Parts: sequence; C-alpha cells; structure tokens
Amino acid sequence: MSKHLACKPDLGLKHNNTCDTPSSNRLFDAIVSHCVPVVVSDQIDLPFEDELDYTKFAVFFSVKEALVRGYMVQQLRKLLKDWWLQMWRRLKEVAHHFENQYPPKKDDAMNMIWRQVQHKVPAERLDVHRTQRFKVPNWWR
Repeated sequence: MSKHLACKPDLGLKHNNTCDTPSSNRLFDAIVSHCVPVVVSDQIDLPFEDELDYTKFAVFFSVKEALVRGYMVQQLRKLLKDWWLQMWRRLKEVAHHFENQYPPKKDDAMNMIWRQVQHKVPAERLDVHRTQRFKVPNWWR
C-alpha cells in the first residue's frame, strides 16, 4: 500500500486496542480522514448503505477470515497500488456524506440521516398497519 494511503492514529483516528463496534465513530473517522476502511464483519448494517455502495470504497473480510493469522495482511498486501488509488478516489467522492456541516449542506451527514429516517418511516407504518388488519374469525368452528 502506498505511503499516502496508510492511515495512522495521528490523522484523527482513535488508537484503541479494543474491538470496534458498529455504533462507534471509527468508520466515520476513517472515511473523513480519507482512509479506505477495512471492515471485519459477517452481518453489519452500515450507515447510508441503501444509498452508498461500500464495495466501491471499502474492503470487507468475514470474521472467519479475520481469525486466520496473517490472512488479512496477506490479502491487503496483494492488492495493487492502482486498485488502492481507485478505492481512495471513490472514498474521497463519498466522504462528504459523513461530514457534519453548519449550516447543513446538501448530502452531508445530517441530510443523509434524515433521508434514512424518511425511508424507514413508511416501512414502520406499513408494519403497524399490517398488525392492525382485521382478521376474519374462524366461523366454521
């Protein structure tokens, strides 16, 4: 990996030896620092995933792969510099979606959050309506 693509803790990322969680802000920190995220998870819900294709700017490993000693490092080192540069450029294109602005700007983090809420509300309403449907009693008993 080229020197300018490597992310170091002094670039705003928290240096922490504990496991990361989906609710932490390290993914946001990595993205706004223009660091290609490496995600280790089998089932993670990523922010704004219905609008952003993370496979264009992040690298994914399963938990099983991550537990194999040296596997992730070996796989990451196999990736060509051109591939990393392409991922990094794509990352820079989407980084503004993860940044808070004051006042809020089009497609910044706040707008993306409100769009997510807007998408989820109709589905929740539909679930409520489905549970309240009239059920025909079992008349033939």
